[in-house]
Amino acid sequence: MLAADAETLRAIRTKAASYTDTFVADMPVLAQETIVYADYRAALGTTAADDLRYCAVSIVGPRNRVSKIVRKLPLLP
Repeated sequence: MLAADAETLRAIRTKAASYTDTFVADMPVLAQETIVYADYRAALGTTAADDLRYCAVSIVGPRNRVSKIVRKLPLLP
């Protein structure tokens, strides 16, 4: 697991999602703030994509591409 601030997560997510052979799974802050899935979906549906704040992003794809996207991010302590 690598460490990054919110702006870096957004940039990484955007770059990873631009590749067709790369899968991106988001963990928006909104998911951490809601308990009931229906409430999460409702809040997500009324939030613009540019307004989402991310606390994590998972990327699955070719190793060389993922490495290039995350560059030299530090490991979480």
